Amino acid sequence: MTDDPTDTPGESRDQDRAESTAPRRLPVTDVSLVVLVGTSGAGKSTFARRHFLPTQVVSSDFCRGLVADDENDQSASAEAFDVLYYIVGKRLAAGRLTVVDATNVQPEARRRLVEIAREHDVLPIAIVLDVPPGVCAERNRSRPDRQLPAHVVPRQHRELRRSLRGLEREGFRKVHVLRGEAEVAAAGIELEKRYNDLRHLTGPFDIVGDIHGCRSELETLLTRLGYTLTRDAGGRPVDAVHPAGRTAVFVGDLVDRGPDTPGVLRLVMGMVAAGHALCVPGNHENKLGRAMDGKKVNVAYGLQESLDQLAGESEEFRAEVRAFMRGLVSHYLLDGGALVVCHAGLPERYHGRNSGRVRSHALYGETTGETDEYGLPVRYPWAEEYRGRALVVYGHTPVPAASFVNNTVCLDTGCVFGGSLTALRYPERELVGVEAEREWYAPVRPLITDAPGAREGRPLDLGDVAGRRTVETGLHGRVAVREENAAAALEVMSRFALDPRLLAYLPPTMAPSATSRRDGYLEHPEEAFLGYRADGVRHLVCEEKHMGSRAVLLVARDGAALERRFGVAGPGAIWTRTGRAFLADEELTGAVLDRVRAAAERAGLFEELATDWLLLDAELMPWSLKAVELLRRQYAAVGAAAGAALPEVLSALERAAGRGLDLARLTDRQRQRAADARAFTEAYRRYCWPTEGLSGIRLAPFQLLAAEGANLAVRPHDEHLAWIDRLAAADETDETDGIDGIDGTDTAGPAGGTGTEEPERREGPLLQRTRRILVDTEDEASMAAATAWWEELTEAGGEGMVVKPLVSPVRTARGKGRPGGLVQPGVKVRGREYLRIVYGPDYTEHLDRLRLRALGHKRSLALREYALGLEALDRLAAGEPLWRVHEPVFAVLALESEPVDPRL
Repeated sequence: MTDDPTDTPGESRDQDRAESTAPRRLPVTDVSLVVLVGTSGAGKSTFARRHFLPTQVVSSDFCRGLVADDENDQSASAEAFDVLYYIVGKRLAAGRLTVVDATNVQPEARRRLVEIAREHDVLPIAIVLDVPPGVCAERNRSRPDRQLPAHVVPRQHRELRRSLRGLEREGFRKVHVLRGEAEVAAAGIELEKRYNDLRHLTGPFDIVGDIHGCRSELETLLTRLGYTLTRDAGGRPVDAVHPAGRTAVFVGDLVDRGPDTPGVLRLVMGMVAAGHALCVPGNHENKLGRAMDGKKVNVAYGLQESLDQLAGESEEFRAEVRAFMRGLVSHYLLDGGALVVCHAGLPERYHGRNSGRVRSHALYGETTGETDEYGLPVRYPWAEEYRGRALVVYGHTPVPAASFVNNTVCLDTGCVFGGSLTALRYPERELVGVEAEREWYAPVRPLITDAPGAREGRPLDLGDVAGRRTVETGLHGRVAVREENAAAALEVMSRFALDPRLLAYLPPTMAPSATSRRDGYLEHPEEAFLGYRADGVRHLVCEEKHMGSRAVLLVARDGAALERRFGVAGPGAIWTRTGRAFLADEELTGAVLDRVRAAAERAGLFEELATDWLLLDAELMPWSLKAVELLRRQYAAVGAAAGAALPEVLSALERAAGRGLDLARLTDRQRQRAADARAFTEAYRRYCWPTEGLSGIRLAPFQLLAAEGANLAVRPHDEHLAWIDRLAAADETDETDGIDGIDGTDTAGPAGGTGTEEPERREGPLLQRTRRILVDTEDEASMAAATAWWEELTEAGGEGMVVKPLVSPVRTARGKGRPGGLVQPGVKVRGREYLRIVYGPDYTEHLDRLRLRALGHKRSLALREYALGLEALDRLAAGEPLWRVHEPVFAVLALESEPVDPRL
């Protein structure tokens, strides 16, 4: 069996021929290295300018000018060619057609270029301009900047003539010779696509794993996939067509070991000939083809069975089989390059390339040089390190079950060994399989459980996150992560975070509304409403802001659901904004997840969303559940100090006033400070109460982030709140009714207390609704009603509200002197009393200074983190590999180390 058609030596070879004026079309592969060969003055530069883009041509003269400021300075040739080789290598690495404009008449000059082409797995093509030396000499004489000694052109022409018959042996896969001025002038370039480049085919596809002669199982699988089989007069299947126009793609190893290799070949060849299927070769086709061509091969691993079965077929059929196998291309690029199909797997650097090395890897994979206990080669686990954007679908190494590893999937599930025959529906990423009817062939080793397709392997690598990073997001373009921020995130992730396989999302920070100029207010709903109206957002939702700690919940429907999807067994996980486990008590974590799972089951959310798991964004209360040390060190300390000091200060002032001193202003100031301190203590104590097990804990989900195959975060917020209402209603309730929303009046303690002295325990359901009100920014009454609601909420002790566009994400319209941009997904508007916790007990006395706070960096950070979060959810929904999902998640964590005023 030969290599890919593009790899066939000597294709388009030009024989010695008389000069002709007939137009010549010179086929040139679209990704290749074209080497122009000709004496000085042969017209190579003119030919290059006529037929190729200026950027595609790398000229030795130009490179000589780069290093010496003189294109004719021959003393700079060595350095000039170093530059030329470097540029050529970079272009070929990027998959660009590259043309070298130099004399290239000496074998040693061409040798390095052929080596560079091989290094980058592209075809080297030679175009020879064989122009009479007299013509070349005359052209050189007419150039005032190019005066060559008389012997140079004849010597170059002799070297060129000696080279003609050896160009193919040097490694050039196509050689085009143009003789004389007329033939050079009449020639044209015809770009050819690589045989493996089928990017224009977008599917949908059904990709079938290794068949190995199991015709009956193949028929069953195709039928299950929806194909209709066509049979010949003898009842043998000769074609299969899908009514929806889907295309089957076979990953090779159609033959050997199984009971009916001819039947499999007849069906697959018929489908390919009819345009209903594509096929790449496996190592078994490669070996069978060489055996059928009379080549000496080792008859083993089921080859004899195929030869015996084919011996019973007609010579015409065997000839068709040989022709079919000779024409198979090592691998295919499909769907715009998003899908690669090959037999044994293919690293990204080989995608779309043509060389013996690429074909060898596609057929056999890569081995470590070791053998296992069965005497078989140990395969290098390339899939574990794969970081390519294209999904690579392959077979070759039998695995018990197909699974995705780093955007690759192995479909060889050992049908001939008694396993199953598996297909991947693309782009759905749905695996479909049928069990083998029996064990047709005893394997040398049992189906291994540690093959790349059977485990996650090494899903993440330091190189995925270290150093300066740029993450491409669909919503906000490229988001840069500085090296120092990545280092800080790596410290957190490696020491404190949960298993990264579970961290599919980290919530973004949120910016406050624009600073209010109202007397006594730092934040007010009016600025939020008017800001969104200026951005062209009419419909908003204002959601009650719960004073707890941000928590993300991954809830599994059953014990195995998480392992099936995320590779980690268990009921789920709860984590903080920095990826840490929210609760140190695993039993309590499990109890919370069980309650949420049960509520979701009763509410019918798993069924409605067709999922076995849910990802939720929520607030977990009380605040003291997570921040008790912060309360003791920062807030309680302030309250206790004020409670101890200020009464003594006031007492001393009153005694001094009794002696006739005029201390009224100072006394009033200290009384105000004491009142502020009491208000400060009352403010933070509203969010602190004791808990015991689940008793006293409140969970307020406000968004369903994701489910299997779906990024739910882009759904309108009223849909989310309706889901949350159903979830809360389905939650189990205690004997006493729970509070609806935040109401901390029953937990206030004495001024200066720690907030954990003897507050009243809160009973009620675990899950809590999020109160809200809708706003129309073009309706003043609507905005007034929402403002009144906010005032009522905050005066009763609530933190405030979050104002969001009802439908998100939203971009501002272009025009009015500004470009369109991403609108803030939400802004927080906090109440006056709550802001005492943030800015200090007496912050109201410093409003003029606080109003100078700069919000620009906080808003930029909020937008970048929001875009990264949605990008992670998009990648999760698309079934992309863990490292791709983890990339934007890690970036969110990294951005959290940017210096921003924490009070914002």
